Amino acid sequence: MNKNMNRRAFIKAGGMSTLAVTLSSAGLFTFGGKQTSLAASNIASSNGYGPLVKDPGGVLDLPKGFQYRIISEEGGKLFDGRPIPAMFDGMAAFPGKHNSTVLVRNHELSGNPSLPVEGKNPYNKNETGGTTALVVGPNRKLEEEYITSAGTIRNCAGGATPWGTWLTCEETLEKGHGYVFEVDPDDPEGKLSKTPIRDMGAFSHEATAIDPETGIVYLTEDAGPSFFYRFLPNDRSQKAGALQKGGTLQAAALEEKSSTSVGDFDTGQNFSIVWKDVDPEKPTDDAIAKDCIQFSRLEGAYFAGGVFWFDDTSAGDKNLGRVYRYISATNTLELFYESSDANDLEMPDNICITPWGDLWIAEDSGGVDRIVGLTPEGEAYTFAENRLNDSEIAGPTFSTDGQTFFVNIQSPGITFAIWGPFARKNAGRQRQMGHAAPPAAYAPKVDDKLAEFAERKGLSTLEAAAFHRHGMPIL
Repeated sequence: MNKNMNRRAFIKAGGMSTLAVTLSSAGLFTFGGKQTSLAASNIASSNGYGPLVKDPGGVLDLPKGFQYRIISEEGGKLFDGRPIPAMFDGMAAFPGKHNSTVLVRNHELSGNPSLPVEGKNPYNKNETGGTTALVVGPNRKLEEEYITSAGTIRNCAGGATPWGTWLTCEETLEKGHGYVFEVDPDDPEGKLSKTPIRDMGAFSHEATAIDPETGIVYLTEDAGPSFFYRFLPNDRSQKAGALQKGGTLQAAALEEKSSTSVGDFDTGQNFSIVWKDVDPEKPTDDAIAKDCIQFSRLEGAYFAGGVFWFDDTSAGDKNLGRVYRYISATNTLELFYESSDANDLEMPDNICITPWGDLWIAEDSGGVDRIVGLTPEGEAYTFAENRLNDSEIAGPTFSTDGQTFFVNIQSPGITFAIWGPFARKNAGRQRQMGHAAPPAAYAPKVDDKLAEFAERKGLSTLEAAAFHRHGMPIL
C-alpha cells in the first residue's frame, strides 16, 4: 500500500451483496469435517484431497475439510466508494504488512461495461479495463480494496514479478494498446502503472512469468495464430521500473539441423528450439515471417522449479487443449498434456504450481469448470468446481505462506479465499513436477515410431511429441 494512504486496518467485511448474504451471513462455508486423504502431509496422496462435497450455497464445491469466504464481489464498493469493477481474471498474491496478503487482480473489460474500472489517473481515459488490489488480513478477511491501474483494454492475465509487482497484459490489437504494464500495489495508479513496456511488444498479450535466476520474461499470446515469446531485459536488477529500460523480444522456433557429431551413427537430422529476434512493434507478423512455432491460442503461464509452464487452450485434434513446459536450462520444449475424449480435462486456461508441487489447471470449457490437479507421481484429481454457473474460474494464486488459496469466478465477479488442510511447502517437489511424466490418461499419445525416434535422438518422448505436433518431419 501507499504509505500516504489512509489504511483501514482489520475492518470487518460488511454490506455484502445479496448473493453473499443469501449464502451465509459470514460469507463462509465449511465442507464436512477433518480431511484425511492428504491432511497436512508433505507429499500429495494419489487421491489428492478426496471427493468434492456439494456446496449448500450452490457456488463452489470443495473437498471435505476445506472452507471458503467470499472476500469481494463485482458491484460492491471499494473502500473509497468507487464501484468494484466486473470481469475478474488473472491475479497474484504478495506479502503485505502485519502478515497480510496483497492481491492484485485484473479486470478483463473493454467498451462501455456497466461496472468499469473508474481510475483517477488512467493510461487512456476512454478505456475501461485495469486492475484492483485487495489487502487480506491473516484472518482471511478483507482490510482494503482499491484501484491500482486504469484506462487499459481487456486485462486478461499477466504475471507476478519476483520483486513484488504485477505485470498486467492487454489482450487486444487496438492501436495504442496491446501492451504489458507494471503495476505496483504500493503505488496505486502511479506513473509506472500507466507506462507501457513497449519493448515487450504490441500484440494480444495473455500471460507472463519470470525466471528469477536470469530475469528473462516469458510471454504468451492469445490470438490465432499465437506465439511463445521471451523478453531479454537490458536491466536485470529485478526492481520496479527496470523493465522499462528496454530489451530484446524473441519468439520460439523449431530448427532442423544436420548432425555433425563425430561418431554419430545416426545420419538423420537433429532438432532444437531457437529464439529469433522479432520487431516489438509488429511481433506477430515478424514471427510468422520467420517461421516461428505457431500455436492455436496460448493462455496461462507460470514459472517454478526452473520450468516455464504454459497452455494452448484450443489446440489438438478436438480443440480441447494442451499444456507445455519449457525447461530453460536445457532449452527444451515438451508437450506435457493433450486433451482427448479419453480423459477428463478440457480447455486449460490459468495455471499455477502449488506450494507443495502439484500443477493446478483452471478450465475454461464453456460448461462446468474446475480446478484440476496433476501430481509429480502421475495422478490427477479435482480440487474445486464452479457450481454457480458456466463462467470460467480464473486467477488461481496462493498466499506466501501457502495456507490460503485465492481464486475468482469471472462473471459475476467473485473472489474467494479458500483454506483447509493443504500440504506443506515443498520446493523439491516443485522441481520434481518440472521433470515428471504426466498422468497416463493425460499424456500426449506417442506411437512406436515416434518413441523409437525419440530414443535414437536422445529426446524425451514429450519433447519428440512437441516437435511432431508442430510439423517437424521426424518420422
